[in-house]
Amino acid sequence: MSNSLKVVAFNVPQIKKEAFRFQLDRGRHFYDQLHQHSEIQIMLIEEGEGTLIAGDYVGRFAPNDLFVIGSGQPHVFRSDKNFFLPKSKLRSKAVSIYFNENYMGSSFWQLEEMKAVRKFATRTSRGMQIIGKAKDEMIEIICDLKSSNGVHKLVLFLSLLKKLTESKGKFLAVSPSGDFKSEEGKRMNAILQFTFRESHRKIYLEEAAEVAHLSVEAFCRYFKMHTQKTYTSFLNEVRVSNACRLLINKDLTVQDVCYQSGFNNISNFNRIFKRVIGKQPSKYMK
Repeated sequence: MSNSLKVVAFNVPQIKKEAFRFQLDRGRHFYDQLHQHSEIQIMLIEEGEGTLIAGDYVGRFAPNDLFVIGSGQPHVFRSDKNFFLPKSKLRSKAVSIYFNENYMGSSFWQLEEMKAVRKFATRTSRGMQIIGKAKDEMIEIICDLKSSNGVHKLVLFLSLLKKLTESKGKFLAVSPSGDFKSEEGKRMNAILQFTFRESHRKIYLEEAAEVAHLSVEAFCRYFKMHTQKTYTSFLNEVRVSNACRLLINKDLTVQDVCYQSGFNNISNFNRIFKRVIGKQPSKYMK
């Protein structure tokens, strides 16, 4: 969970001749830089909450959520601000499983029996959140994987792939993600860090453009090209994600949440919140 990596490319540590990579991440907060890797990632959130960005998707993550991140999909599980406080006792914990055709070998990947898995791998380019009965069954398998080894470990992994091909999870991004170059990754990370840090107040396009070292016009084109949405839309989605966290606090009114999350009037907040979440803030709070 180090935050020393400042570029988008991320290398998943791999032991030779393993069918997949099982990784347990724990600490105060999750890795907070936008990054991508060639492996498909299955990630189970066990502790912690925050905002997930995956391609052009922005939404919340919380304990017991199960996500699939596609190969090459830029993403970040950004823990909420209170997880970064020096004296915070909050902790984050997640289990990740990484795999692609290079792990098991192209010959195995091309077997007729793997046809459904190959089809699923193509579908994951937009990322997915697994829900319903399939999620519960997959979480049980992932928990069993923690203490398994040998052939039993491989059998569990194959059964996990089978469940994935049968799942009806909801897609995250609207469109498949393109690849980021290193310099673009640094620039986009700077924009994201600035947005997360300052989203509670009014942000002018000139400020965001200055962070990206671009003119306002060039910045708007750049951001739209890489995220398929305007910067204002993205900023509002980050604010809505923060508002969802604040609405859980029974001591705050909807109006309190509106202003604390960076919106400047209640009607605008209600309209944008409903567009993003699908219901009014008052109903979400209940």
